[in-house]
Amino acid sequence: MPRAESSGGAAGDSAAAWRAELVDHRRTVGPSPDGRSGSARELLARRGELRIHGGIGSVGCVDSAGRTRWTHRCAGRPNAAHVSGDRVLVTTDSLEYTPWGLLGPALLLDLADGRLVAELRGRRAAARGGGRFVLGLEGYDVFDTWEYDRDGTLTDSWRSYGHYVVGTGLRVVEADRSIPTDGRVVRLLPGGVVERGPRLSDPQPPEPLVLGDGTILVLDRWALRAVGRGLDSAVLAELAPADKKVDARTVRALRRDGDRIAVVVRERDADEPTRYTVDTWTFGLRRRA
Repeated sequence: MPRAESSGGAAGDSAAAWRAELVDHRRTVGPSPDGRSGSARELLARRGELRIHGGIGSVGCVDSAGRTRWTHRCAGRPNAAHVSGDRVLVTTDSLEYTPWGLLGPALLLDLADGRLVAELRGRRAAARGGGRFVLGLEGYDVFDTWEYDRDGTLTDSWRSYGHYVVGTGLRVVEADRSIPTDGRVVRLLPGGVVERGPRLSDPQPPEPLVLGDGTILVLDRWALRAVGRGLDSAVLAELAPADKKVDARTVRALRRDGDRIAVVVRERDADEPTRYTVDTWTFGLRRRA
């Protein structure tokens, strides 16, 4: 799910203002710790007293008292939801393999009653306010982000795709799956303009974290990198040599651990697919004096 930056902090805040201190590093070996049931209904989004849940074949809206407001049937599995104004955009996975892999339709729904407003196509999305959304897709010479209004009408587009950070503007931590990668952290401006920021070395960075001043934390291969609002960049920590391989068996994630940041790397054993080595680095973040 995309992370929203706050509107606080000065526009000139620099990535170099932050430093990371390693607090702990732990390694465990065993089964994957994050397996989930394919039939479980999952909380996808919330807006006030409303909760958007998804499971195989449907997405629904429930209020804080547990009453179901509406249910919308779909052909696949909802994987994320984004609420803007009186609309909710739900991205889905297909239950059958398609020319786009397991990509299912993106459903633009009325938040009040679950009515289908438009069926769109995209893998990742973010809410922009006022019923607007951005929706993106990569593959088959597609590397694009589209903006839609509350009626599903296309209003802008950009040649960029990745993890979206929405705040006072719209930034993207690009993910192009190309080796070598041409990905960067960029800012999307009106009229299809892409302001290019620091180059990344990772073709598939995991979802970033966003600090209160708008600084983005990116795991760029094995480097924990900070990118400021001005698209300046600074490496806060190196977890392994830059040339260490990241292959299909490696799953990486950034997460908040109280007032600290954890970097989690799960590597599946080549000979025993149910066994994982999990490394967790925990960092304390401090602003430089």
